[in-house]
Amino acid sequence: MIRSVREITKADFNLIIDYFLGSSPEFLKALGVDINKLPAKKEWERIISNDFAQPPEQKKLYYVIWQMEGVSVGHSNINDIVFGKEAYMHLHLWHAGNRNKGDGTWFVKESVNYYFQKFNLQKIFCQPYALNPAPNHTLKKAGFRFIKTYETIPGWLNFKQPVNLWELNCNEFHNQLRENNKTNTDGF
Repeated sequence: MIRSVREITKADFNLIIDYFLGSSPEFLKALGVDINKLPAKKEWERIISNDFAQPPEQKKLYYVIWQMEGVSVGHSNINDIVFGKEAYMHLHLWHAGNRNKGDGTWFVKESVNYYFQKFNLQKIFCQPYALNPAPNHTLKKAGFRFIKTYETIPGWLNFKQPVNLWELNCNEFHNQLRENNKTNTDGF
């Protein structure tokens, strides 16, 4: 299986937007999304487009697309970006058939490597819904360290919820990468 992670293009905007707008209310609730906060498609396009045009030092959002065999299957993004310091990551495999197969861990590792390099980050945080086991399991497997569980509104689309805060330090990640490269030709 050929997997890849690439920077978002304008052609990808609708893939991300349609993932959310086309998902059932039940699925979105399981992700921690407040369906009443979903913007209209045109407004969402405007938000992504405006930020897309900014240099890395000024971006508020940044997306990468996950692909399998050249087909887009998901995305990751960071927000609350403090260039040279930290950001908060989100992860989404779009189709149920691609979940729970281990590919998410590979995509997360590739994505964070991209984020660390492009934004010169020292730390990446992720705070998935505590009641959604899949991303929490994936983050642990990807080398993130569990910090705590607490209640917050983790993103602009979310309702107040219990989240698990995970952290990945750039130096620790690159040390893990070097160790894994000694024994694994897949890179992770």
